[in-house]
Amino acid sequence: MARFDPSVTEKKWQQAWDKAGVFTAKRDETRPKYYVLEMFPYPSGRIHMGHVRNYTMGDVIARYKASTGHNVLHPMGWDAFGMPAENAAMASGGHPKDWTYQNIAVMREQMKPLGLSIDWSREFATCDPEYYGQQQALFLDFLEAGLIDRRNATVNWDPVDMTVLANEQVIDGKGWRSGAEVERRDLTQWFFRISDYAEELLEALEGLDNWPAKVRLMQENWIGRSRGLQFGFERVDGGDPISVYTTRPDTLMGASFVGISPDHPIAKKLEAENPEIADFVAECRKGGTTEEAIETAPKLGMDTGIRVKHPLNPDWELPVWIANFILMDYGTGAIFACPAHDQRDLDFCRKYDLPVIDTFFALDDPTPVEREAFVPPKTDKVQWVNHFAGLDVATGEEAIEATIAAAEKEGWGEGVTKYRLRDWGLSRQRYWGCPIPVLHCPSCGVVPEKKENLPVTLPDDVSFDIPGNPLDRHPTWRDAPCPKCGGDAKRETDTMDTFVDSSWYFARFTAPRAETPTNMADADYWMNVDQYIGGVEHAILHLLYSRFFARAMHITGHLPASAREPFDALFTQGMVTHAIYVTRDENDRPVYHFPEDVEVHESGARLGATGEAVEIIPSAKMSKSKNNVVDPLNIIGAYGADTARWFVLSDSPPERDVEWTASGADAAYKHLSRVWSLCDRIGAMDPDQPGEGDDDLLREMHKTIRDVTNGIESFGFNAAIAKLYAFTNTLARSKAGAKAQKAAIKTLAQLMSPMTPHLSEEIWAHQGGEGLIAQADWPVADEAMLVEDSVTLPIQINGKRRSEITVPKDMDKVEVEKLALTDKAVLKALSGGAPKKLIVVPGRIINVVI
Repeated sequence: MARFDPSVTEKKWQQAWDKAGVFTAKRDETRPKYYVLEMFPYPSGRIHMGHVRNYTMGDVIARYKASTGHNVLHPMGWDAFGMPAENAAMASGGHPKDWTYQNIAVMREQMKPLGLSIDWSREFATCDPEYYGQQQALFLDFLEAGLIDRRNATVNWDPVDMTVLANEQVIDGKGWRSGAEVERRDLTQWFFRISDYAEELLEALEGLDNWPAKVRLMQENWIGRSRGLQFGFERVDGGDPISVYTTRPDTLMGASFVGISPDHPIAKKLEAENPEIADFVAECRKGGTTEEAIETAPKLGMDTGIRVKHPLNPDWELPVWIANFILMDYGTGAIFACPAHDQRDLDFCRKYDLPVIDTFFALDDPTPVEREAFVPPKTDKVQWVNHFAGLDVATGEEAIEATIAAAEKEGWGEGVTKYRLRDWGLSRQRYWGCPIPVLHCPSCGVVPEKKENLPVTLPDDVSFDIPGNPLDRHPTWRDAPCPKCGGDAKRETDTMDTFVDSSWYFARFTAPRAETPTNMADADYWMNVDQYIGGVEHAILHLLYSRFFARAMHITGHLPASAREPFDALFTQGMVTHAIYVTRDENDRPVYHFPEDVEVHESGARLGATGEAVEIIPSAKMSKSKNNVVDPLNIIGAYGADTARWFVLSDSPPERDVEWTASGADAAYKHLSRVWSLCDRIGAMDPDQPGEGDDDLLREMHKTIRDVTNGIESFGFNAAIAKLYAFTNTLARSKAGAKAQKAAIKTLAQLMSPMTPHLSEEIWAHQGGEGLIAQADWPVADEAMLVEDSVTLPIQINGKRRSEITVPKDMDKVEVEKLALTDKAVLKALSGGAPKKLIVVPGRIINVVI
């Protein structure tokens, strides 16, 4: 038999699968469905080992479920809109559309050699007009249902990219792509009213049993439910009261000042009247709106001159300050500061010489507050020294609820529940995104486009020679007739946040060519996604937005009620890492080298071309900037796709990082070659050749079926592969007859087929398997073969393990004693004598006392 050649064999079986339409998914009400989906990729132009690991995991599940009788949907698409394409167009003078579709074509051809069981007939890109036209239809339905509104808001503005940034796109106060200092701006924006569903989204987390606990906790914290007190400070000058919300009303007697946001209505009114305040507010707006930006920025404040009365003592007046660390879109945009028990407030008060009033002291450390605020723990180790409710020892939640109850009884405040979750601003001032399908008419106002006019497609004839949104300066695209009155109107030039594109693609895959966003019969059959796989970096926004979208699509008639939670199970995989190789240039700056350019020996590493010594930095996430990337196509070319698949699954639990090493890949290849050699040897055996130990081999085979099945079902791919390694060793040593060995190698091929589908098909065909292994039924363990009829008993001599014997499980105790006394280690220890004691614990251990 010829040496196994992946370059020939893998293409052959991929063509066979395509010809047979093995992976084409069709609705079949007579079979149970299974929908497995990996988070779809951005078409950057190259796949990486992270892609290989992610999609191989999904492929193992898809192939396994297909072999257990499920009708499997395993689709692929492209998250194709976004700034990188515009940036590439600006850099090269090209067009985002061309750049994107070229990258998609390249990445598709890079992915296909992996042999993934993908239904490519369902492929789409989010920049396809057929896709984003249906997204526009969803927008119109959501708008009609009251799930979208348009209003003024304070946003993060990137002055270089000239677009709004989400909080998560602001890093250290700078735009994530431009690096420019982010500014606050007031803009009229479109919003999804996700905050209306905060409680429902929070409560539903409890039912997501098959999601990682850490992801549910991250979403819980992001939604951020809090119970607090809302009340008003009466102004001394008779103006409208200043409403505040606090989660620590029990510290009210420690109030030092009232703070308002630079965007509070009072601040805006003062800004128009007072140039000094106007300059200060302008300075505040230079920072971003993220919590990180607020916390790390220098604390700035200005006394407005306004004074308010403390609600419990009208003779106690507090100053009102504008402070740059207060956000308008959380609570009421105003706070009362309690510096003794809040570090941020304390830093501010020390800076501006404002009073610090201690409300608590710790029983075990009554140290006055100086430079470190005392945050009362929820224990009984604190007591009030200054509290209005007359509670001596109540702390934590009890104190808060007692304070709220007192305020409500006395009529000056009320207990309310608020959420950290803000509405989702979807407007982006860029070209390469889904156009928002509305028009602005001077007579009719904001008017939705008619559905029959969808999709509102992007114009191709745009230029990126100057910053900003090309749609704003396009000579004809912006002008369009008003859908209501027919008069001259202008299109909305903002496009949708790309998170919108990825918030419903899973539903579109159920009927990707439907003339409506979904086909309800297909959605009802295929939804929910049974297994979703992707990186933990998407744990909050993508998953939260998708959960909201599923609800909105149900409300508007595009998904069944059962799909309000779209992902039944979620798995977050680890990263693929690699060592970093670095030398230094003449200025002692690091120079990073690709792994293929470095020769690694026991004594160290050197550049292959020059012999220069190379420093090895411990393994880290693969990164283009560090050149510690491995091209999957190089691996496939050298070893074949099955080796790459086997290695990324075998070396580490899938939720943990896996380090890619050349030695590991080589070892994986050698093992698969060994399996092929076993196939060769068994295939050459005389079909009637007898042997010994047939039952032992078959018993191990059925145990392996059980263990590999359990491993795949539990996402323990590395554990399953460990069992396959062990069974391969058992088969290699076996002296069983030809029939038993042939059954074993065919079963081994079936068990390996989700991980190494090409090699498994070749073995299956070589051993006379019927049809394609991709369409064969999964082997089922014979329960009778799993029953152990023997047991191995360790032998301890004077308390130390010295030997072991294997005996029939039902052997009489006296017979076990006799057999133990014939063991070589026991005979040697006894030296012809008799033991003082011989204790047999049936099924567990033998103790010999000399």
